[in-house]
Amino acid sequence: MNKMEKKSFLIVMLLFLALSIGGRPAGNRFVSVQGKELKQPDGSSLFIKGANISNWLNPEGYMFGFGDKTNSPRLINEMLCELVGPHTTAQFWDAYKRNFITEADIHFLASVGVNTLRLPFNYRLFTDEDYMGCTGEGDGFIWIDSLVSWARKDNIYVILDMHDAPGGQTGYNIDDSYGYPWLFCDKSEQDRFCSIWKKIAEHYKDDSQILGFELLNEPIADYWSEHKEMNKMLEPLYERCIDSIRSVDRSHIIILGAPQWNLNFKVFHDSIQDANVMFTCHRYDGEPGENLKDFISFRDSVNRPMYMGEIGHRTYEWQRKMCQLMIEAGIGYTFWPYKKIGGESFVSVKAPTGWQRIVDFSQADRSSYFSIYKSRPNQDSARQALTQFIINSRLKNCIVNNDYISSLLLK
Repeated sequence: MNKMEKKSFLIVMLLFLALSIGGRPAGNRFVSVQGKELKQPDGSSLFIKGANISNWLNPEGYMFGFGDKTNSPRLINEMLCELVGPHTTAQFWDAYKRNFITEADIHFLASVGVNTLRLPFNYRLFTDEDYMGCTGEGDGFIWIDSLVSWARKDNIYVILDMHDAPGGQTGYNIDDSYGYPWLFCDKSEQDRFCSIWKKIAEHYKDDSQILGFELLNEPIADYWSEHKEMNKMLEPLYERCIDSIRSVDRSHIIILGAPQWNLNFKVFHDSIQDANVMFTCHRYDGEPGENLKDFISFRDSVNRPMYMGEIGHRTYEWQRKMCQLMIEAGIGYTFWPYKKIGGESFVSVKAPTGWQRIVDFSQADRSSYFSIYKSRPNQDSARQALTQFIINSRLKNCIVNNDYISSLLLK
């Protein structure tokens, strides 16, 4: 081989290496879309069976036992600051993130048959906004990196779900917004949405433990009079975000949810050409079987995989029957939630002594400084209850709901 041939050979090899690391097509080291199925790197089919790691990086009030007055991350944080002060609240959130989900939780989920985790997160974890006790650069990658490393040890895939987008995509407590889907009204928020996803994709472009990126959770609630006009904006926004991600990551699956609680797939017109896209539905009601028909019909019409990203909070009989039907239909599932106070979850956190006083304060009139003063319980008791909640939330101190787990047909 002469010098020119050696040089050409070296260039070809370097190009091959570049493709094999960051920007190569999906289907080699990564789970990929092939028709209506997901294929693993060895060519075998992947049927998603899993759990939502909810209430960790995206707290929701009801999973703490709080009511409607304190039901989003922003409102929970505000209530805690009024209860014990901002410094103690920041300390609580730091301890909470370190203890609520640990490697032991992931190992436990693997032991009961989970092969996929859906991780809801708030976009603020990747900005300089005050969120869960952290400002500055944000600590999203710290926590997600930890979860992915634990999942890798147990061969569990991870889906990253932006549950709360800049401006809010739903207009309800679940997106931690200001009561309206401002994402669809403000180009600057759309710019931030695409930029954050590009940042996340760049960070994880080589990590095949990540199954995919779920761009938005339950966009555009159905009670806005403008929701039909907003529906028309969703697909173009998805296309723009996909382009942002693909500029740095050609390998990961991108997962799209439908408007109106991930139920209305009629808004999609198959204009999204990316071959590595799939869809996700949600269902908490209806008769098993009947409530799957529209999802199956859409899945078959676009020849893309469909999976049930959220389902749960029903009787064990209903859940068992739904799981059997989803298995037969080829629709994988991740149940909501993994852990919370009370039942209806894989494991339950026991409410500590004095917790009801915090629940009562969360629901009390706090519309003025004087009303906060009148409603606030003893601060020392509140701090003790918050500390005990952290201790109780560790898996070894939780109640394992075996009948619930059995109804999910994970094994």
